[in-house]
Parts: sequence; C-alpha cells; structure tokens
Amino acid sequence: MRRHSRDPARRLRIAVERLPRHTKEAMLRGIDTNRIIVGAYVDPQSGGVCPMLAAHRNGGRTNVASFARAWDEYTGARRRRRATRREVRTLRTLLESSLNLDPAIEHGSIAELAAQIRAERAELARLARPTAPPSAPAEPPVTVPEPEDATIRVRRRSPASDLLSATERELANRPGPNPPAERSEPAEPAPPA
Repeated sequence: MRRHSRDPARRLRIAVERLPRHTKEAMLRGIDTNRIIVGAYVDPQSGGVCPMLAAHRNGGRTNVASFARAWDEYTGARRRRRATRREVRTLRTLLESSLNLDPAIEHGSIAELAAQIRAERAELARLARPTAPPSAPAEPPVTVPEPEDATIRVRRRSPASDLLSATERELANRPGPNPPAERSEPAEPAPPA
C-alpha cells in the first residue's frame, strides 16, 4: 500500500528541486510544446504526455520516479486525464523558481536591498514636500477693513478669581452716568406713607 504525503504540494516542490538543471529546462520546453496529462506516461487518445516524457523528448534524459509519484499525488490522479491549467501553471512556477528564472526577483545582498529601499523612501519624501513653482507670482495678502470704533479687548483672568468678582470689576470700569453702588447690606423697604 502506498503512503500518501500530508502535503502533496511540498512533496512536488522537493521533487522538482531535486531534478537536474537540464531536465528542468527541458521540462519547461516540453510543457510549452506538449499536451500535459496526469495518471499515465502517455495518453494515446489525446496525444498527451506526462511532464517527464515531455522533458525526455526535449533533451532531458533523466528517469526520476519520485517526480512522477509526486506529480500524480499532487494532481490526485486516479485515472489518466488531461492536466488542468492550474496544475500546469503550478508546475511551471515550481520549475522557474527552482531555476531562478523569475525576472521580477533580483538577486543581491541584503545591504544592497536596504540601500535601495532607503533611496526609494527618500525620493518619496522629496516628492511629498509641497513646493511652490518659482514662476508663480506672489499674491498680495487680503486685508479686511475694520470699523474704527470696534475695539477688541482681551482679558485674561487669573485662575484664583471667580466669575462674580470679574463681573463686578467689569461693571465698575464701564463708563456711564451712574455706576452701580456697592451694597454691603440689603436695602430695607420704605415705610408706607
């Protein structure tokens, strides 16, 4: 009885990484030129071939049974059938990544990568700073005329003073005909006449 891996994708990745370089390159060419199948070496009805036979026909003369088992386990093959686009795309991605053919990945040191990130951040910060165009004329400031009799007085109260004493001082300082007199006692009512 065959033992099945818990992670068939990992097993396929390991099998692809163990293939010789010339076999990986041949398999990539074979995937492009052949109909890929799962569950068999060849399918005479559809004309499809397994990835190992496709590699063999394109110059990758290697016989690695672990790849065939990992491929069939990954695809869940119970009978021969054509491989799905997703399965072929996964195999292509695994082959390309094991050959380091991904053009988006540049191989360099971490120090170079850190320097590149710092330079990009500095450029973004420079672009984010608002700059006025040198040829733009300076606009004169807008002034709003105020009436001459409008005086604005700002008084700051000390934290110890209370509202009542501040109001009394305000009323005492107000110019007027009769400033309010200070009363210490309430006025008594006048006797009836």
